[in-house]
Amino acid sequence: MNIIVALLIFTVIVVAHELGHFFLAKKNGVGVPEFSVGMGPRLITIAKTEKGFQVKFLCSQKVFEEREDWKDVTKYSWKLFPIGGSCAMVGEDEENDAEDSFNSKGVGARFSIIFAGPFFNFILAFVFSIIIIACKGIDYPQVLQVYDNQPAAKAGIEQGDMIRRINGHKIAIGREIDTYLLLHPLTGEDVELEIERDGREMAVTLDPNYTSYLFGFSYFPDKTKGTEISDITEGKPFEKAGIKTGDVIKSIDGTAVSNGEELKNVMASKNTDGSALTFEIERDGSVKSYQVTPEQYKTKTLGIYADAYKKGNALSVLKYSFVEVKYWITTTVASLGQLITGKLGADDIAGPVGIVDTVGSVIDQNSSKGIKAVVISMLIMSVLLSANLGVINLLPLPALDGGRLVFIIIEAIRGKPIDRDKEGYVHFAGFVLLMLLMVFVMYNDIARLLAR
Repeated sequence: MNIIVALLIFTVIVVAHELGHFFLAKKNGVGVPEFSVGMGPRLITIAKTEKGFQVKFLCSQKVFEEREDWKDVTKYSWKLFPIGGSCAMVGEDEENDAEDSFNSKGVGARFSIIFAGPFFNFILAFVFSIIIIACKGIDYPQVLQVYDNQPAAKAGIEQGDMIRRINGHKIAIGREIDTYLLLHPLTGEDVELEIERDGREMAVTLDPNYTSYLFGFSYFPDKTKGTEISDITEGKPFEKAGIKTGDVIKSIDGTAVSNGEELKNVMASKNTDGSALTFEIERDGSVKSYQVTPEQYKTKTLGIYADAYKKGNALSVLKYSFVEVKYWITTTVASLGQLITGKLGADDIAGPVGIVDTVGSVIDQNSSKGIKAVVISMLIMSVLLSANLGVINLLPLPALDGGRLVFIIIEAIRGKPIDRDKEGYVHFAGFVLLMLLMVFVMYNDIARLLAR
């Protein structure tokens, strides 16, 4: 099932890309012998001839090429393997002097035809974003929680504040905060924040250095829950002291606790400087005291959670759909930059196998929430992948649309095209390297799965 869903996503994204080439080719008078969905043998082929629509099942290549009434019309094929699609244009990869050949058209026409593929990926991402935001709401960068005693709290940031900028970088949606920090890790230097509170903007300087003291246990910090320890971290102070999972905390330094919320508040008030605390622990009906010294833990953090989804009107949905697409485009570009500079490695790249695995994980995580949650999560994946495909195809590399655009731009500057054969050799070499990269990425994906 996961493979089928992933293939469907791939196909929709690639077909949208090829439709961009198709529509602009038709508009500029370039012949399109075939537009196909899928790969492999043709299952069904449709052509509009002078006698009307003609349908052929399991059309062979010989019939496809030699049938007289199909000579100068576009054939639309559905092929066996539901993986992507293609738009074949007259003279795209060969010398052809025909009036409707790709290379017979002007620089502007050819540029628009090539550019339309990635652009249609951005359009698809925009359309899917409209559906997502209309259903799920707008992801405002509003502070939902300020963690006690952490940097944001000390800097005076409050629940309900809107984060507008981090170190001068504009923040439009909540996810941009985590993405910015991922791409620009905190170094310990002060962080300049611009926040909006009650319609008024203000600047805040935040020291991200945070020291906490860990005992190495977990519980449910809820007033409806008890004070039972749900988990003990191996090698940490509670385990070393002999305290076990399932034990119940009765008091801390003489202050009684009866539920998870009280336990949370008492820990926050007493665990401030790394001093030892005395815990009264109940186990099997008997109570025993343990004096435990916490372990110091230093980190860098803002100390907030800001990611508030709220419904918006039609204009807000359209506006933030543009923001959503921009977010994925800029994130993809930034990630590529991190890959080039070595800040991201091979393990951070996912190919088809890795994407199928991710799709499966997302479906599993959302299946309990209902079909709507699964569909929305798949649309989010589609937006991510469509924006990625658009950006990657615009890279100025041979065999990609961006590489073809480079040759067209050079032609516009020189006033004449580069030798077609030489251009073909460059694109072929690029295609070979691209296939080798795909093999490497696929191997890496499979190795990661087997290593689990």
